[in-house]
Amino acid sequence: MEFKDKRVIITGGTKGIGRAISLAFAREGAWVAANFFFDQEGAAQTERQLQSLTDNYLILKADISAQSEAKAMVKQVLDRWEHVDILVNNAGIIRDKMLMFLNEDDWDRVLDVNLKGTYLCSRLVIKSMIARRFGRIINMTSPSALTGRVSQTNYSASKGGIVSFGKSLSKEVARLGITVNAVCPGVITTDMTAGLEKKTSDDLLCMIPAGRFGEPEDVAQAVLFLASERAGYITGQMLTVDGGLT
Repeated sequence: MEFKDKRVIITGGTKGIGRAISLAFAREGAWVAANFFFDQEGAAQTERQLQSLTDNYLILKADISAQSEAKAMVKQVLDRWEHVDILVNNAGIIRDKMLMFLNEDDWDRVLDVNLKGTYLCSRLVIKSMIARRFGRIINMTSPSALTGRVSQTNYSASKGGIVSFGKSLSKEVARLGITVNAVCPGVITTDMTAGLEKKTSDDLLCMIPAGRFGEPEDVAQAVLFLASERAGYITGQMLTVDGGLT
């Protein structure tokens, strides 16, 4: 198994894309720490699925935008498993509104979870990776970071910041055996897209050259590639998984 005994943290790892990533790593022999905050039911479902794949898993509740909670989460992993090999910064939220209606709380919360959470978790695991001269940090971004989207000034800013953050960090740690890359999912079949109106869904589908929405497993396979030894000479890059949309 490709990731046998590798220790992995996936933020937002119990729902949608994050769950697919958690399960994909578990199937490949990794020790999986899947983080969640709100969705207790999703966490329970993911735990049941992980139980069928591995004995080495943790389900960790934490608001990764709060330094104390992110620190406690990473400490729990390090206390149990001694080190972290791979971090997937997947947790993210949206609060879409036109800028004229976008209040400060909606701006702050999206930037805090998406961008600050990525910063906090990366900073908290980096020492463990440096000590072992090995690490993989994979950040989740969005086509909104590249093209912008109406009613997503906060979300686009957070995801664009993640791209720049990763490029800078990749240069800091490249000589230490650590790579930092991003995955950019397009329209993926999750609870979020399931709620789209039919016309919106049809319009989006017409824009995708591949002729279908992506599945969470499509994104998970991209993450696994960037986490693998095969991608050891790839850093500071963004892999877009969108069927040709962008």
